[in-house]
Amino acid sequence: MAGKLSTEIRQSKPFESLEEEVFLALQRTAALLLRRVGREMEAHDLTPAQHNVLRILRGAGPDALTCGEIGERLVSPGPDVTRLLDRLEKQGLLERLRDEQDRRVVRARITEKGLAVLDEIDKPVDRVLRELLGHLGEEDLQRFIELLERARERA
Repeated sequence: MAGKLSTEIRQSKPFESLEEEVFLALQRTAALLLRRVGREMEAHDLTPAQHNVLRILRGAGPDALTCGEIGERLVSPGPDVTRLLDRLEKQGLLERLRDEQDRRVVRARITEKGLAVLDEIDKPVDRVLRELLGHLGEEDLQRFIELLERARERA
């Protein structure tokens, strides 16, 4: 009997393994959730990756971070953090500063405008996440976090 994922992706043959089915289900779920949450950011001309960068910079407080430090903290690391920063700087959401000790190092810091945009986005994103995942309940969500952490330990 074909499972729901098989039907969604129109796969007629069985998965090679349970692990493959879980991996594909995780990818499919992440993509659908990201697409839905991403719609909340469109009004602010942001992508989920740009939103992630702004959250990282907000979390850094007054400290400015290097491109490498931002890349290490990204939820979905990508090869081109510089381009993400370029777009955000062009929108006035972050500023770049030369490191005082080493002028070759460039750091990024969120601007007041960037903080204001995050303030506007926080509640709608939280509402959508509760809408999409809240029905699972606190116990299942905690268990899911634990399972995902165990899977990431092997990655």
